Amino acid sequence: MPSLIDPLIAFVSAHAWLAYLTIFLAALLEAVPIIGSVIPGSTVILALSALIPGGELDLAGVFASAIAGAALGDGAAFWIGHRSQREILSAWPMSRYPAVIAQSEAFFHRRGALAVFFARFVPPIRAFVPVTAGALDMAPLRFYAVNLAAIFLWAPAHILPGVLAVSALDRVGGIAGLEGSAKHYWVPLVIGGALIVALVVWIVRRRHGGNAIEPARVRVRNDG
Repeated sequence: MPSLIDPLIAFVSAHAWLAYLTIFLAALLEAVPIIGSVIPGSTVILALSALIPGGELDLAGVFASAIAGAALGDGAAFWIGHRSQREILSAWPMSRYPAVIAQSEAFFHRRGALAVFFARFVPPIRAFVPVTAGALDMAPLRFYAVNLAAIFLWAPAHILPGVLAVSALDRVGGIAGLEGSAKHYWVPLVIGGALIVALVVWIVRRRHGGNAIEPARVRVRNDG
């Protein structure tokens, strides 16, 4: 296992900017309607955050990349919806996902500003609520205030678990006398765990909620 993670650690150490760019894009793409429902951005962020305790990545840099990507993605989606109004919800490719659009509208009408806040933590609705909020004419200042508050909570919720897990396991390794090689064991463990969780969530979503993000099918009409 250490031999598998060593090249990754060496690469990230030499090209940290690429890791920060990956985190930025992962957070941004999660906010893009349709694309965001299939991009495992949260998993990417969690996995790369496991490299912070070893010094390969900086905590502030990871936070800044994730927050900037999420803010830009959500903000752009809202702006597009605000400019296009309801037309964007019935235009291609959004028109291929009527179930999610309806779900996003219903969620927004029920919760109002709180829908914007909670949607940041709920995929795949996360990718649709900002554009829906804009299309339904939510005030821009209100949207950005609520959205930024959510992002500043969402970022540590996705970054700190990886950091804390590796740090805690490093302490266990230190007690066991594995200080020099502990991170080589714990980092792949955390990254592998993140990928397994992402796979399980994806499978469950496909079996129980996947129909919500499937394109509308052409149905055979039975008009008699």
